[in-house]
Amino acid sequence: MGSLLSSEVGWSWAFWAYSLRRHPAPMAAIRSNLAWFSGPESGTLAMCSPEEAALLRLEEVFSATLSRINSFVLQPLLEAEPSDPWGRECLQLLQQLHRSSQQLWEVTEESLHSLQERLRHPDSISLESLLLLHSADRVLQVHLEYIESYTSCVAVQAFQKAVKRRSEYWQGQRKALQQFLSGMSSEGSVGTALVQALRQPLTHHVQQCVLLLLSLRDTVGESHPTRELLVHTVTIFGNLQSFMRQELDQAMATQALWHTLSSRQRDVLCTPAHRLLQDSQDIPVTVTPLRAERVLLFDDALVLLQGHSVHTFDLKLVWVEPGQDRCMFHLLTPEEEFSLCSKDPQGQVAWQWKVTQAVCQTLRRKKDFPVLGAGLEPSEPPTCRCGAYTFRAEGRFSQATYEGEWYGGRPHGKGTLKWPDGRNHVGDFCQGLEHGFGIRLVPQASEDKFDCYKCHWREGSMCGYGICEYSTSEVYKGYFQEGLRHGFGVLESTPQTPQPCRYTGHWERGQRSGYGVQDDGDRGERYIGMWQADQRHGPGVVVTQAGVCYQGTFQADKMVGPGILLCEDDSLYEGTFTRDLTFVGKGKVTFPNGFTLEGSFGSGAGRGLHTQGVLDTAALPPDPGSTRKRQLGLGVFPVESRWQGVYGPFQDFVQAGCPGDLQEALLGFHVQSSRELRKSQEYLCCERTHPEDHAGRMEDILEELLQHRAPEALQQCLRKALSNSLHPLGKLLRTLMLTFQATYSGIGANKHLQGLAQEEVKQHAQELWAAYRGLLQVALQCKGQAPEEDQDAEARDLQVHRLMLPLVLPSFYSELFTLYLLLHEREDSLYSQGIANLSLFPDTKLLEFLDVQKHLWPLKDLMLTTNQRYSLVRDACFLSATECLQKMIQLPRCSTTVDPREKLEVLERTYGEIEATVSRMLGQEHKLPMDDLLPLLIYVVSRAQIQHLGAEIHLIRDMMAPIHTGGLYDFLLTALESCYEHIQKEDMRLHRLPSRWNSREPW
Repeated sequence: MGSLLSSEVGWSWAFWAYSLRRHPAPMAAIRSNLAWFSGPESGTLAMCSPEEAALLRLEEVFSATLSRINSFVLQPLLEAEPSDPWGRECLQLLQQLHRSSQQLWEVTEESLHSLQERLRHPDSISLESLLLLHSADRVLQVHLEYIESYTSCVAVQAFQKAVKRRSEYWQGQRKALQQFLSGMSSEGSVGTALVQALRQPLTHHVQQCVLLLLSLRDTVGESHPTRELLVHTVTIFGNLQSFMRQELDQAMATQALWHTLSSRQRDVLCTPAHRLLQDSQDIPVTVTPLRAERVLLFDDALVLLQGHSVHTFDLKLVWVEPGQDRCMFHLLTPEEEFSLCSKDPQGQVAWQWKVTQAVCQTLRRKKDFPVLGAGLEPSEPPTCRCGAYTFRAEGRFSQATYEGEWYGGRPHGKGTLKWPDGRNHVGDFCQGLEHGFGIRLVPQASEDKFDCYKCHWREGSMCGYGICEYSTSEVYKGYFQEGLRHGFGVLESTPQTPQPCRYTGHWERGQRSGYGVQDDGDRGERYIGMWQADQRHGPGVVVTQAGVCYQGTFQADKMVGPGILLCEDDSLYEGTFTRDLTFVGKGKVTFPNGFTLEGSFGSGAGRGLHTQGVLDTAALPPDPGSTRKRQLGLGVFPVESRWQGVYGPFQDFVQAGCPGDLQEALLGFHVQSSRELRKSQEYLCCERTHPEDHAGRMEDILEELLQHRAPEALQQCLRKALSNSLHPLGKLLRTLMLTFQATYSGIGANKHLQGLAQEEVKQHAQELWAAYRGLLQVALQCKGQAPEEDQDAEARDLQVHRLMLPLVLPSFYSELFTLYLLLHEREDSLYSQGIANLSLFPDTKLLEFLDVQKHLWPLKDLMLTTNQRYSLVRDACFLSATECLQKMIQLPRCSTTVDPREKLEVLERTYGEIEATVSRMLGQEHKLPMDDLLPLLIYVVSRAQIQHLGAEIHLIRDMMAPIHTGGLYDFLLTALESCYEHIQKEDMRLHRLPSRWNSREPW
């Protein structure tokens, strides 16, 4: 290593510098002592201020001293190789100190170089070029890093431990250390000497810098361009001096603390980052209701000591609140609430201030500068914070780590919970509980599968709308209450599952209960009816893929008592039967031909069905409406209560005033669900509308309703709302469409359910109108306007049929019209045959066949060529009326309305076209009596060739507004029905036509 006295600079510089630090002299004396720097050998040095020359010499001495410290002190400390973990940690601290010391030496060398250049070329290089001035912040940062490294070593006695490992070497260097450190006694420990060796040069270097910079500032005028830089640098070094003094004091206090603790406590608390700020042995405090013999405040933690136990509170998650008296204040933490009580107000003020400032400093993640509580940041810690904490107490969160936003010691805002068993929860929290939207991933024991819940939560449990994807490949979309399925919901499994099924309906405390529809994929059937405790219970209707349907009463998932069974061939059985559709007990079979079989039925192994009863072959043919068109479920399931679970949340939303933050929870959200559950963190997300947008959107929605209250504008507004999946009315309509499709599509497309379907559509229109009225009342209330009066039943029905039903009917039309087609399939088949037969006639022959009076024939409209005859003309008479009537249906590539009112208007215009044609033929206005109108209308209908006219007529009549009953529309629809029935019978008449009727014979 070599002798300390072999320095190229020489110890005269060090002694000179240290004499300055031990005996600070006035600046005049410093200038006098520096006069020897200004001799002829200094060249241009004499042209600069004495303060600059003094700074040069000060930096030279400090650079040389740092070089000596690195080589004589730090390098030997790093040569020992510790074997214990604590020794290795101390070695890492010393290595960091060595790096910091090297950086400090490098920046000192840069400063020295800038001073030398300035002193050599004072005319060309300005004062601003000095590193201490133009890079004061960088110089400060290097000093702070050195101080941090040094104090960390001091706090954990790293020097003493390193010296102990090479005690013989350091004993041999004692004399050199005594020369290096003035005032070191021969009996003092080497470790303590090393602490001083690294502390004294920096401390007094900063002190002298402050003095010289102050003097330099005083020599510069107020208007000098360097003045501001000098003031800034003086402030920085002055603050650095205060900061360094505080850090050194805290490090020494922390070092002294470890000697007062037990080894067990010391092992827990002794870390390089800890700095003791306050000790209850200095300012006594007591803790209530917790018990603690001693309270320690570190710069990052509050510690309660009781016996050998150590209870540590991370200051990032400590909230300080004032107490009830002047000697107490409260502390809130994630799992504990307690108070610190002092003997007098002064003690309380001291403790509360230090705890508060320590919390602020911890949250800022940097130490206050220059001293605790004197930074530029606010001195009060924020109430809302972000942090991580692992819960230890028993409970739902036991061993779970929460990371996210906090408020008053509780998770509050957005955050993530992770349990050791793999459970994860990401979402919103309120006062320590899951509250708002959240996604939870729950691992299952088998095959690394997970259940994923994307739900709304209230006070720690699922409540409101949610989408849950289970490891069993089932998906539930619906409502929850207290963590259980409750309200309306859809549970569906994939077709690949062993028992595929889909349930759409109501739930109660996790079980199917109330009205619901379930598909059984294995049996190929659909149950529509009542449930209780997860079983079919009460009245129900079952429809099978084979077209068989039956209605009865169920109890504990089994049918009890008599029921009604309708077969695909329109046979009717009334009595008792099994789920396999085997007749048992007393019953009656009515066959399509009118025969009846009444008696007792049974079955046995290998015997098939056997009966004992009476076969009646003399009975009259049954009324078609009693079997083929018999409707099931009517009167059994009140239409207003079937889907109350869908209407209810919307009503709750309106009653609450349509708050935007509850829109998702009450009205639902739509996402693309993934059936393949993954453990990755990316799965804990949900692509849905941003919830923060809901409040603003609701204000716009309500405002738009107020601005479009006129009938024409209202219909456009409602059309826009219903077509928007993000609008509350649009969300409600889509849920109702889901229930309708679940009931009446696929297996449910059965003619015996047409009555249920058509009354459901009208009920949905009424509920949607009521929903609009509810939104309007909220909009008026928000604007401080008087609410509208409640509508009576007649006014409501008029508005529903005029405004709402035409808008919602297209959403249900496909399934609904299919049921009408099936119900009227036989009549439409006869009608189609009649149309085909009538189409063989030319116009004049058909008019004659229909007994249309000849003076009403529109022959003037027929433009004939020389080779044509009237008897050969087809599809030319009453052409305008025919084309008008064809607009009632949907032709290929031609989109028309499904609105019953508009179809009635088409029928009215058709009637007008017939009368206009007749009036033109007669040359005067002519009103057709019914006897003349009916054959003409039959002619137009036969030429229009409307498909499925019977289904169209019955759908129009069922959906027609009650106000039209007995009016013109009712009359015209009745006339169209007569035409329809007449055409069905034409097939019989055509067979009886005389042979002289030849379509080629001229008329």
